[in-house]
Amino acid sequence: MTADVLVIGSGPAALAIASGLCAQGLRVDGLSAGDPHSPWGNTYGVWAPELEAQGLGHLLEHRWSNCISYFGSAAVAHQHDYGLFDRTKLQAHWLERCEQGHLRWHRGFATTISHDQDGSCLSTATGKQLRARLVIDASGHQPVFVQRPDRGPIAYQAAYGVVGRFSPAPVEPDQFVLMDFRADHLTAEERQNEPPTFLYAMDLGDGVHFLEETSLALAPAVSPDVLQRRLQRRLAFRGVAIEAIHDQEHCLFPMNLPLPDLSQRVVGFGGAASMVHPASGYLVGALLRRAPGVAAAIAAALNDPNLNAEGVAAAGWSAVWPASLVRKHAIYQFGLEKLMRFSEAELRQFFTAFFALPLPEWYGFLANTLTVPELLQAMLRLFATAPNSVRLGLIQPQGRELALLGRVLTG
Repeated sequence: MTADVLVIGSGPAALAIASGLCAQGLRVDGLSAGDPHSPWGNTYGVWAPELEAQGLGHLLEHRWSNCISYFGSAAVAHQHDYGLFDRTKLQAHWLERCEQGHLRWHRGFATTISHDQDGSCLSTATGKQLRARLVIDASGHQPVFVQRPDRGPIAYQAAYGVVGRFSPAPVEPDQFVLMDFRADHLTAEERQNEPPTFLYAMDLGDGVHFLEETSLALAPAVSPDVLQRRLQRRLAFRGVAIEAIHDQEHCLFPMNLPLPDLSQRVVGFGGAASMVHPASGYLVGALLRRAPGVAAAIAAALNDPNLNAEGVAAAGWSAVWPASLVRKHAIYQFGLEKLMRFSEAELRQFFTAFFALPLPEWYGFLANTLTVPELLQAMLRLFATAPNSVRLGLIQPQGRELALLGRVLTG
């Protein structure tokens, strides 16, 4: 037996759980297709208090107190700080803990795996064999080994972003715009018949801004070309020109993946385990918050002489998806299915009502930190205060919504 745990992947989810396992004193191996120290390309945002609660505020590269959204002509102030991770610091934070725990990296692509009562044996494309008492697949939304049921079309959040210099400045100094749903740059017919998108924007300082045209979630996804044209039209309508492009970002990730089969021997973590927040798309904050607890549960199971490898895997899945989170996942997916049917006007009305909720409720909803009763209370308050058109959309069952509601009720 070469390791207690073998972790597949080297992205945020893989490093989060691997570093947590190392902190438990376990023998951990990692399997990465590329160099685990290679820089990450995507940007990751988080509500700053979520990091402060863990003493990790130093991992932010940028922080904004002037956080707003537009659901109509007037700005809505969120009164809550938002941050952008320093990707280099975040990656180093986890890698250093992995190195301190003497994690051993292997390079290659996993191809096959077999299991027995003592553990698992994984083979790579080059024929190398790695053995561990538990294998964790943290390879992303299209995992190597983790299996999920097929429950219909997958909805994707899509975005096209530009980091660069603009004239005039597209947002105010030191300002962050979470969602700008203003659509006056589109025709009435486009607003009625085409998928709604919004602008996600921030001042990065020194005359540099990051602007991203985003589709909340749709199946099929909005194409990158459509998003790029939308951003260009939005800027042109406001008299803003792109003077220099420093970087471009294309994002596409699933929002409504079903939960994996929780009885399988390979345990998932991160996108591989469908941990992306179905309503907001957030993941990294949850990785930081949850990895230590999941790692502790796995360590306890590995140290339990009464558990064989199958029992260890079951304990791992129970830590990743306890009953309360399974129910909340169903609630969020039910809500997302509703939002995907809303028109641009209905989405603006919905979010106006949503961000009028007490701050602990809307923030806890987005960060997935509310208990099930608190989450249901927030949703009932939203229904009570929303306009009639939004209420009607929320109560009309369509498509997969009845099946999703059944999973909410049964857990």
